[in-house]
Amino acid sequence: MKLVLSFILTTLISLASIAAPAPKPISFKVDPSSSKVEWVAYKLTGQHTGTVNVKTGTLEFNGEKLVAGKLEIDMTALAVTDIQGEWGTKLLNHLKNDDFFSVDKFPSAGLTVKKSENKGAGKYLVTADLTIKGIVKEITFDALINPSAGTATADLKVDRTWFDIKYRSGKFFPEIGDKMIKDEFDLKVSLSFGKGL
Repeated sequence: MKLVLSFILTTLISLASIAAPAPKPISFKVDPSSSKVEWVAYKLTGQHTGTVNVKTGTLEFNGEKLVAGKLEIDMTALAVTDIQGEWGTKLLNHLKNDDFFSVDKFPSAGLTVKKSENKGAGKYLVTADLTIKGIVKEITFDALINPSAGTATADLKVDRTWFDIKYRSGKFFPEIGDKMIKDEFDLKVSLSFGKGL
């Protein structure tokens, strides 16, 4: 009799655990005013730096684990920070035209988190879709995320030629010499987020 009762009890507990719904992820809003994206682009003779703004964003967590997320980047707010005046304006206008980001045609870029792997101590390996000029490419990058503090930082390395940006690329114009602009550029992303934002 005891064996029968034990079996029934175990079965009921198992069924209850199967029927229990999975916890629903909690969504946090990114605060654009306290978030930033910095970029660094390289050429053979130096580099240029600048910023671009986060327009909107959400991050979803299941407990402490990042399970989804979406950022919209305002390409119209693209800025150059290493040079000012006439040359800074010329560089900015060039970056916005069809040689580079075609901002008039594509005023927004985006990042959609598909999955993440928790490496411990707040470190994650994130897989996401990056959209630039309407072209979507999957990328992976390391991120440091603290849901309790509402902060996330990540360093991304992006190949511009994935997004049909070929201007002075050595890959497509090997004869360009010292006027070559390197294909990879860096993005440093710093986000602030919270449920009450």
